[in-house]
Amino acid sequence: METKIRCAWCEKDDLYRDYHDNEWGNPVYDDGKLFEFLVLETFQAGLSWYTILKKRDNFRKAFDQFDYKKVAQYNDAKIEALMQDAGIIRNGLKIKGTISNAIAFLKVQEEFGSFSKYIWAFTGGKPIDNNIKKMSDIKATTPLSDEISKDLKKRGFKFVGSTVVYAHMQATGMVNDHVEDCWKRK
Repeated sequence: METKIRCAWCEKDDLYRDYHDNEWGNPVYDDGKLFEFLVLETFQAGLSWYTILKKRDNFRKAFDQFDYKKVAQYNDAKIEALMQDAGIIRNGLKIKGTISNAIAFLKVQEEFGSFSKYIWAFTGGKPIDNNIKKMSDIKATTPLSDEISKDLKKRGFKFVGSTVVYAHMQATGMVNDHVEDCWKRK
């Protein structure tokens, strides 16, 4: 049986390996999926990605399958219900930030036709290949993530610092940060 060589960060367990093999770094152009990753990345700030992955299904249920049109309409009662939901990260600022982000997301769609057109314009519509040799070569931020973060904040997005933005870029395949010997590199 052939063993796949993967990026070292994902070898913790099957949940991580499955995420690496089937999602991380795959280009995402669907607005719904881009919003899902934006929500998950903002909740991840200050926590481990593993924590978020374990709670991902709970986040889907709590946030109406990441339907940004519904999330943009959340009221105080919904915020309180989310604050009582032990299946997610119960951080009031991040919950309110997610609602603000849904509203800002809709405004970006209105202006650009889709969030995908807006965000992918920063890379010319295709992934940037960073030619990562080893894990220590992967950066937490780049000048491009700084630029995107600044623009998102200007548009009213919350919890979108450069590190969060770069993690979003990695997750949605805007950058290819698979190490050179990883089977997904190509």
